[in-house]
Order: sequence, then structure tokens, then C-alpha cells
Amino acid sequence: MFNIQGVVLKGLGQIDQCIEAYYKALAIKPDYADAYNNIGNALKQQGKLKEAIEAYKKALGIKSDYAEAYSNMGNALKEQGKLNEAIEAFNNALTIKPDNADAYCKIGSALQEQGKLDEAIESYEKATAIKPDNAEVYYNMGLLLQEQKGRMALP
Repeated sequence: MFNIQGVVLKGLGQIDQCIEAYYKALAIKPDYADAYNNIGNALKQQGKLKEAIEAYKKALGIKSDYAEAYSNMGNALKEQGKLNEAIEAFNNALTIKPDNADAYCKIGSALQEQGKLDEAIESYEKATAIKPDNAEVYYNMGLLLQEQKGRMALP
């Protein structure tokens, strides 16, 4: 019940209250991985990336095969600029759920930020093979191809 209340409050933009609701859910059921994942998402929305990552780790401590928590943690790590750790988190998500096109897209984006353009293209291609209508992937690939073209034009 409190987890649902948290979701509703988050949707209303009442992030502090939504986090309180998730903690009430945890008071009733301390091993509720979804509540920790949701706390992480709310904290991430507030820009509290370090705390969000800790919440995702708690979720994964309860449920080690929680692909969504790995993906969410990867997003927070990527926002922190910890690209290698983010890629590792996304790869963990893929180990659990190999058809996760979003994880491949996020890996591609992180690799692109690292300047590993060929590897990024491979990751984007894996994403489009799973979900051919993923606009974010095509957008990112377009940026990547522009970047490659710019590198080729340099003397």
C-alpha cells in the first residue's frame, strides 16, 4: 500500500513525501527490493545521486537478479561521470535480461562519451536489433556519425 502511495506522490511531484511512503513500506517489509529501487529513483530525481546509488545497492543486496535496479544504478553512475562503473552496471542488467535494448543504448552512450565510437556503434546496433523503433538510439547514432565525420575532416 505504501509503495503505491509513493508512486502516486512521485507522480504528483511530491518527492519528499514519496520517499517517506517508501520508507513506511520498508518498515512493514524490510526486504522489499522494489521500495529501495523506488527510493533510488526518487533520490536520483532530486539530484542526490550518491544516495540513489546506495538505495539501488540495497535493492540488489535483497534481490541480486534485479535488472531494473542495475539499469537505474547505471543511469545514476553515468550522471556522476563514472562511465566504466555505469557500463558495468548496464552489463549486469544485460546478464539478467539480455533483451534490454535500453541498457545497450546507455552503454553505447557511455562508450560514445569515452570516445570509443566503434564500440558505441556496436552497442547501438544491438539495441536496434532488439527494439528497431527506439528513437533515442537513432538520435545517438546520428550524433556519433557526425562526430566521426568531424574527426575525419580534421587535418
